[in-house]
Amino acid sequence: MKLSAMRFCSSALVILLLSGCATVRTLDAAKPGAPIIYSGTRLDWYSLNGGCCPLDRFGAEAPRHAALDLPVSALLDTLLLPFALAAVLGIGLGVSGGF
Repeated sequence: MKLSAMRFCSSALVILLLSGCATVRTLDAAKPGAPIIYSGTRLDWYSLNGGCCPLDRFGAEAPRHAALDLPVSALLDTLLLPFALAAVLGIGLGVSGGF
């Protein structure tokens, strides 16, 4: 039973990595006026409901498998919510890093 659960989790992870995570895509978009709070979840929901131009609205393309990406994006957006709120409110957290 543990082996089948492990296979399912690894298969789901591979599918999500191949299609790209909406949250990561929108964080990297840096489009003026694009939503910041729950941006990946909103992008997935937008594409599931037949949104026409995600690149114009969110600054990122929607993942191919938005229905599979939606729960993961919701979880990641929830974890990043304090940073998103700080960005919307204009509070500098002094966080730096990256490449």
